[in-house]
Amino acid sequence: MNKLRKLYYILMFLPLVYTIICLFFLPDIIPVHYNGANKVDRMGSKFEILIIPFIIITFGYFMLILGRSSSKKEEKVNNNNERVTIITGICSLVIFHIINIFMLYSAFNSVENLKELPVDLFKLLFAVFGLIFVVIGNYMPKCKMNSIVGLRTVWSMKNEKTWKESQRFGGISFIIMGIVMTVGNLLFFSDVSSLIFSMILIGIDLIFSIIISYNAAKKYA
Repeated sequence: MNKLRKLYYILMFLPLVYTIICLFFLPDIIPVHYNGANKVDRMGSKFEILIIPFIIITFGYFMLILGRSSSKKEEKVNNNNERVTIITGICSLVIFHIINIFMLYSAFNSVENLKELPVDLFKLLFAVFGLIFVVIGNYMPKCKMNSIVGLRTVWSMKNEKTWKESQRFGGISFIIMGIVMTVGNLLFFSDVSSLIFSMILIGIDLIFSIIISYNAAKKYA
């Protein structure tokens, strides 16, 4: 757990460090916002690039608070809920790193259209999202009942049996969805179609998760 925490803090503060270093080499005016067509629609001061690292740090502390809250009812020797939250936070911080690096690259090169980038941002982000779902899916069945992390519905939280069955299904469905999302985005989808494809997968998973938790609640009523 201590190693995970160290990695977590490194990922949380590293973007601020390398972004501050990059400030010395960035042009004074950089692209700071892109519209739905992936074209720059606002230029601004290079210091605005610091917004993303501060968002990352704020998000990092928010996830730490969630982790501590979700572990309060657990045995101190276990802390599975906090571990799952930390791992989810690490995965999310990786996503933020990718976005921050892309924004720095765009700033350095004054990119006016994101389609000019050497790598499709949507394709990369949602492929990574898929891998994150696989990682989280492996840990979901280990979550103890709580109101913060895991597959939480009115029915999954009815009792311990419905919770365990819901988390077991949620873990399997996350792994399957993650693999499909990663492969689909790497091989078949790009740009906005990556977003649409990924949102459809998440929607389907959500529907099945609700159905499974409902059936579990009826089964163990």
